[in-house]
Amino acid sequence: MKDSPARHLALQGASNFRDLGGYPTKDGRTTRWRHIFRSNHLGQLTAADIEIVRALGVRSAFDFRGLEERAGGICVVDEITVHSLPIEPTVVAGLRAELAKGTLTAAVALELMRESYRNYVRHNTHSFRALFGHLLEDRAPLVIHCTAGKDRTGFASALILHALGVSDEVIAEDYLLTNRHYKRDPSNASDLPADVLDAIGSVEASYLAAAFEAVGRDYGDLETYLRDGLKLGTAERTALKARYLQA
Repeated sequence: MKDSPARHLALQGASNFRDLGGYPTKDGRTTRWRHIFRSNHLGQLTAADIEIVRALGVRSAFDFRGLEERAGGICVVDEITVHSLPIEPTVVAGLRAELAKGTLTAAVALELMRESYRNYVRHNTHSFRALFGHLLEDRAPLVIHCTAGKDRTGFASALILHALGVSDEVIAEDYLLTNRHYKRDPSNASDLPADVLDAIGSVEASYLAAAFEAVGRDYGDLETYLRDGLKLGTAERTALKARYLQA
C-alpha cells in the first residue's frame, strides 16, 4: 500500500492547513486526498507557501470571515477565486463586554464559545448551505477557511465529513487536530486574560457538541438538518459522495 500524503502541511504564513482526505466512511469508502483542504486565512502566506498551495492545484477558497476580518487578510494566491460566506465573529466582543463588567472568567469564555457554535446552526445555516452548493458545483482542489481555521471552519468540516458518511469518532479526531496544528496570533485580543485566551485559542469537544445539540433542538436530528437545513437530499448526498469519496 502506498504511503498516504501528509494530512497537515506545514506552511510558514498559515497554520492548521490540513487535508480532509483519507478518512474511512461507514460504507467502506474513503474521503479523497487532495480535494478538500481546511485552513486559517490565506493573507500571510510566504512566497514558498504560495508555491506549495499552487502545487496542490487549489483554485477556490470558501471564506467564512466577516467583513472586517476579510479586509485584514486578503488571499495572496492570485489563481484562487475566493467565495465569501460571511459569519460575523461574536466571541471577542462578548468577552470584552464581560471584561468591562468585571465578570470575565475562563468558564464564561467557554460558554461564549459554545454559544457561538449554537449560533452557527440558529443564525448561519444559510452560509453552510451555500458551501454545500459550491461543493456540488465547484472544482476541487479547494480550501475552506475562516480567520483561525478552527471554529467556523471546524463546524463546516464536521458537516462535510458527516455528509460523506464518516463516523462521529473520526470527525471528532479531525476537529481536535486543531489543538496540535493551530498557532495563535499573539497580537489578537492580547488585552484578555491568559486563561480566557486559552479557551478561545483552542478547540474542545464541548464546542462541537454544542452545535450538534442546537441541530437536535432545531431540526430533531442531524439527517434532518442535512436534508432541510443544508438542502442535501438523496441526490445531492449521492453526488457529493461520487465527487469526494473513492473506493
